[in-house]
Amino acid sequence: MTAPSLLCEAPRRLERVDLRSAPVADPDAALVDALRAGDEQAFATLVSRHHTRLLRFAESLVPSRAVAEEVVQDTWLGVVRGIDRFEGRSSVKTWLFRILINRARTAGAREPRNAVLDPDDVLEGRFGASGAWEQPPEPWADAVDARLVADELAQRVKECLPQLPEAQRQVLTLRDIEGIDAAQVCELLGVSAGNQRVLLHRARARVRSILDDEMGRS
Repeated sequence: MTAPSLLCEAPRRLERVDLRSAPVADPDAALVDALRAGDEQAFATLVSRHHTRLLRFAESLVPSRAVAEEVVQDTWLGVVRGIDRFEGRSSVKTWLFRILINRARTAGAREPRNAVLDPDDVLEGRFGASGAWEQPPEPWADAVDARLVADELAQRVKECLPQLPEAQRQVLTLRDIEGIDAAQVCELLGVSAGNQRVLLHRARARVRSILDDEMGRS
């Protein structure tokens, strides 16, 4: 499939945009085994793979970059101290995010709030009381400029994240960028399944709106 074809396919499914590759075995499992055995290079590799994404997510949990950096450093300390307790029930990446969120809360970050439907959302007919779409976003694949490619779209979605409210940004990051499943996201953020769906729908709709505006859609 050509790059323009990939691009057309990606926006058409933005309600469930997927920036991930096909499911594979956990690529970090061998590093965890090596780290348990005292391999310092394994720890360096784990940090290299995940430090940037942890820092990006930490910034959505705490009030400043400086605090986020402290939280991530504390997260890595938690990894070293807790490596023998990791049982592999989730992916290593999900485990890292769980440690990060706990460290952020310890650092004084606000507890994640449950999503509440704004009255304007209901009045405008975008969501029903259950949080499901009453009027799904209009498909916009046909208007996408062919000069873009799928990788650029994925990068642009990431660049839109700072424009989202905190809770929406957290859910979209975990679900669509980091590829963590819905049940684990609910557990990580302490939100109900219904609230998680509302946050994800609204985050995706907002990203779609931003991209529509950039491409000249009314």
